Amino acid sequence: MIGLLRSFASRPSTLLGLSVFLAVIAIAVAADLLYPGNPFRMVARPNLPPMSAGYLLGTDMLGRDLTAAVVHGSRVTLTIAGFATLLAVAIGTVIGALSGYYGALVDDASMRVTEFFQAIPSFLFAIVLVAVVSPSRLSVIVAIAIVSWPSVARLVRAEVLSLRTRDFVRAAKVGGLSDTRILFTHVLPNTMSPLLVSASVVMATSILIESGISFLGLGDRNAVSWGYLIGTGRTAIRVNWWLSAFPGFAIFLTVWSLNLVGDGLSTWLDPRKTQAARA
Repeated sequence: MIGLLRSFASRPSTLLGLSVFLAVIAIAVAADLLYPGNPFRMVARPNLPPMSAGYLLGTDMLGRDLTAAVVHGSRVTLTIAGFATLLAVAIGTVIGALSGYYGALVDDASMRVTEFFQAIPSFLFAIVLVAVVSPSRLSVIVAIAIVSWPSVARLVRAEVLSLRTRDFVRAAKVGGLSDTRILFTHVLPNTMSPLLVSASVVMATSILIESGISFLGLGDRNAVSWGYLIGTGRTAIRVNWWLSAFPGFAIFLTVWSLNLVGDGLSTWLDPRKTQAARA
């Protein structure tokens, strides 16, 4: 952990990304305190421009406060993307670990399944999955996880393949430990570092996919998300540009911060990148 903090401190861009992402999380957590009540309610005259009195980002065509909508949208978008990331990482870790550790038929079968999912465009596949099931937060989470786990599985498989021949694994086998215990208590903990990098990428991708699904009107219709706000504002974008611009900027800022954090984690894991950064 100390090494990670030092690596982050040596890269101002990573610190900036982490600060921005933590700020977005804080806003999402405090959404009800910052803007209590229903963000869908009408509060002022329609189409007020940004910086209007009492309405920082203006209002939409129905007189709803766009600032409140963006703040509450951060909670919806981050919640869906966060749970989708956890589910995708869990599925990918289990499949990748079993594939890399046991090899042979298990490896062949799991890799064929992984290749099948990777051959299908992720966003289109997610849209189809959500469209088949009734649109809801759960269906969006599951759909994103289904299209996101293959990259995690391939990463974990590669790590386990390199770890299963190490001396500590052989010593555990000689000690009579079961394969399950060796895999989950000795091998997998050593894959956590690259998994963190992968999780940051999956999280950023999940935000983009969720935003795209909500933009098309396939998300939870009872929830305000950033993609939903862009979708509702697109018809008036030439006149009321702020309706889509500010939610879009929120998506960009969050994904950008996650990419900076992922880059910092990657640098910390690769000594050559760390030396280059110091140079």
